[in-house]
Amino acid sequence: MGETLQITNWNEELSDIFNRNSTLLRKGSPDYVNENRDRGIAQFRKLGIPDSSNENYKYLNLDFVYKQQFQDYLMPEKVNFDINHIFQCDIPTLDTHVVTLLNGFYFDRSRPISDLHSGALAGSLNYAFRKIPDLVKKHFGRYAKMEKEGLVAWNSAFSNDGIFIYVPDGVVLRKPIQIVNLLLSNSNLRVQHRNLFILGENAHATVIVCDHTLSDNRFVTNSVTEIFAGENAGLDYIKVQNEHNLATKLSNLYIHQERNSRVNTNTITLHGGVVRNNVHVVLDGKGCESNIKGLYLVDKGQHVDNYIFVDHAKPECTSNQLYKGVLDDFATGAFNGRILVRKDAQKTKAFQANNNILLTDDAKMNTKPQLEIYADDVKCSHGATVGQLDEDALFYLRTRGIEENEARLMLMYAFAHEIIAGINVEPLSARIDDLVDKRLRGELSRCANCAINCR
Repeated sequence: MGETLQITNWNEELSDIFNRNSTLLRKGSPDYVNENRDRGIAQFRKLGIPDSSNENYKYLNLDFVYKQQFQDYLMPEKVNFDINHIFQCDIPTLDTHVVTLLNGFYFDRSRPISDLHSGALAGSLNYAFRKIPDLVKKHFGRYAKMEKEGLVAWNSAFSNDGIFIYVPDGVVLRKPIQIVNLLLSNSNLRVQHRNLFILGENAHATVIVCDHTLSDNRFVTNSVTEIFAGENAGLDYIKVQNEHNLATKLSNLYIHQERNSRVNTNTITLHGGVVRNNVHVVLDGKGCESNIKGLYLVDKGQHVDNYIFVDHAKPECTSNQLYKGVLDDFATGAFNGRILVRKDAQKTKAFQANNNILLTDDAKMNTKPQLEIYADDVKCSHGATVGQLDEDALFYLRTRGIEENEARLMLMYAFAHEIIAGINVEPLSARIDDLVDKRLRGELSRCANCAINCR
């Protein structure tokens, strides 16, 4: 599996783990992957894990995570049970192509990649590294920039598998691809995985990512996902984060869009101890559209941190950001949204909003919308709100005979529903509606339909 050690100076320790396991990490990987690994560890030694001295991580404190004892999961171990008996996606009417990650490695080793339809592929990235290198090499490591991001450098050095998706030119996948990302261990675990999605010209797909924990241990996951959307391609990317309070999720999503492509992303954070979502979008062709939405529901001592950067590199592109949060107890959150409009990106339309409800005086939200505009023919706006529930609306519901607690739940649900309504997979949207309702009522004690009742 890897090594166990007590972290003191964890940047140095992680570098030392790499040195001691370099042969294991390189084994079976082609040269271009190991060259990226070498660049990653060299850059990680310069940058380390980001801390509050980095302006983009001002409100994220990871120190406490690394004062625990962890094992690094460097190679997959044999699992002696049927994972379907432990975890079931509790949406009977959801018809998807399912691929599973367990602790960062593709689970079905007997069938490492599947032909879904008309040459569309989904399976193990490690397998794709070796079997279809010409396609993978063209995109791998191109969009996730490690020069200024220590988390990407760390992942580049250590990751050895993940999910690979390829949709050829002109192929439209009617059935969504569902990535079930599971964590299971009898000890505290640190996990890395890497995903690469390639959509050709006029290709269309829906990808659903479900993050879950299956055992009551501490986990730290650092994932990197690179997405290439070719000319006139369309992608709906839906991520549902539902892990227990001892899990730390560091998610890095990099999207590169070509001319007239459209990508919709929707991140629903239902549960998790510490969650950091980095989303980087480059609109690199005329007429691109990017819609980036998120919903986070946090309570107790949970922390959710969203960083969004949209780079309008070409003219006549549109981006919309909308993130909403409900914070209870002494939970904390942060939103940092940045829009860059380059000099030649005329006729840009870029909009950003972050709205939050604080249910207690102890809950805290830090929000920082930013616009950086170098073109003169643009329509751009940004805004943020942090406040309590609308007392007038609450009073109106009370006058209609609705009990106060139920009225508050109705208002919170209405606030959240705007994000959920953007999910175009109806069975999934209905299920998330139900999960959000349970979450707001404090009834979501387990992750989906997991057989293990985590804390």
